[in-house]
Amino acid sequence: MQVLIADIASGRLVPGAHLPREADLAQTFGVSRGTARECVRGLEERGLVTVKHGRGATVLEDTDWDMFSPDVLAALLDGARGAALLGEYLECRRILEISAAGLAAERATAADLAALSDALGQMTATAERAPANPAAEDLYHRADIAFHRAVIAATGNRSLGRMTEPIHRALATARRPLARPELRLERSLPEHQRILRAIAAGDAPEARGAMADHLSTVERYLREYEAKITEGDRAGDGRAVS
Repeated sequence: MQVLIADIASGRLVPGAHLPREADLAQTFGVSRGTARECVRGLEERGLVTVKHGRGATVLEDTDWDMFSPDVLAALLDGARGAALLGEYLECRRILEISAAGLAAERATAADLAALSDALGQMTATAERAPANPAAEDLYHRADIAFHRAVIAATGNRSLGRMTEPIHRALATARRPLARPELRLERSLPEHQRILRAIAAGDAPEARGAMADHLSTVERYLREYEAKITEGDRAGDGRAVS
């Protein structure tokens, strides 16, 4: 299934294209027809294809794709559209997390503050080891996501938690292109510390400002990532990159 997802995400299989029949897919990939059928069903569940009796599976426009699916996201991040998708996630985070930080400052309980402190403690403990330790790098990312989940939880708004959970799940896949391990001690950790201090102090305007500034940092990382992709595309086309 991953091969077909990559073919669709990369545009090799364009919208309107028909997938091979299940029997042909089974032969191509050396699997049973039952496995091929499950594969097509998985593509359908992710919004990549529509299946109609007698016509088989047809590739859908990207407006129908499940952009929160880790499989779809991973495939898109490997292509030219990865930066644009990360930009969409960042817009979602700005809309939701800045206001959430202000609400958290107004409503956070002692338990909420403890959860935020624990997550920040994990981030701090793994920050120095992460650049040279893949296991520590994974722990850092999990702690970072846990911190932002804790901010949402501190709002006490269960509906907001349900809305943001798909974004936070996707971040587990999407964070690596924007990771800057060498800047964590001087930038990322102080930014998270500022968010926590503002929430703990009950200062809603400062909490919103701290979150906005942190997401602005993430946006700068995104621009750097976009520039790197552009340079890679130019190099691949044989043009000089200065």
